[in-house]
Amino acid sequence: MAGLVEGKVVVVTGAGGGIGREIAIMMANEGAKVIINDLGVSVTGEGGSATPAEQTKAIINQRGGEAAINTDSVSGWNSARKIIQCALDNFGRIDGIVNNAGILRDVIFHKMTEDDWTSVINVHLSGSFYTSRAAAEHFRKQESGTFVHMSSTSGLIGNFGQANYSAAKLGITALSKSIALDMQRYNVRSNCIAPFAWSRMTGSIPATTEAEKARVAKIQQMTPDKNAPMAVFLTSDQAKHVSGQVFACRNNEIFLMSSPRPVRSVHRDGGWTPTSVAEHGMPALAGSFMPLDRSGEVFTWDPI
Repeated sequence: MAGLVEGKVVVVTGAGGGIGREIAIMMANEGAKVIINDLGVSVTGEGGSATPAEQTKAIINQRGGEAAINTDSVSGWNSARKIIQCALDNFGRIDGIVNNAGILRDVIFHKMTEDDWTSVINVHLSGSFYTSRAAAEHFRKQESGTFVHMSSTSGLIGNFGQANYSAAKLGITALSKSIALDMQRYNVRSNCIAPFAWSRMTGSIPATTEAEKARVAKIQQMTPDKNAPMAVFLTSDQAKHVSGQVFACRNNEIFLMSSPRPVRSVHRDGGWTPTSVAEHGMPALAGSFMPLDRSGEVFTWDPI
């Protein structure tokens, strides 16, 4: 029986470990030829090693799949184009991209440096743009193609100490929606996944208090492979009707996440003054304010 993505050529960035590795492996299991893009850097973006990508390739090959390795960075216009060219050189085409590569530089906002900000934005947000833009030319010509971008509830909802990461991850959802709108005419789709998983990227979560230890224990139940089925589905022709959406995958749960829409309005004949906004406008709207909450305060129940 043919796999869901049989014969497709798919690039998975950050595929040397964690969620990216599991997506790459499942893509290959479902019949895709995979480009394993990974620099083998640390969680904060330092160093580099070909070993993680080689390990992913070995697993895919052992299971009878086809894969090639690419070690170019997503965070530059020219290097991102080399990632797409790698797919063309090895397999003759490109059908899908999973923008999964990422780093963390977590620090409280008033202590965040310029490098903390730009390094994270460059990999997550700019990197997703660069790889997508490079593939878009080929998708337009062949009138087919899929983008799957990794977002995060840190951006969709909020989190402490992650202004750089949160801004990038919420920006990715807007990028995806714009791609979906602009490229719909070419039969090209773009969607986001906000994954829940215990991996290197979540391994730095503090666990000193009993409450923090309980939170980490819950996250550890959510293994990276739980996010792979959605990524494979969104890349497949079975998802031809799905575009511009944001999904969250949490253990065995799948959520469709909302996009910002008006929740309440207030009108005043003759317009507003600062005083009337204070006295009438804000009191009328305040009941619908969004709370300053974090992901854990929204997803309050144990992973199912």
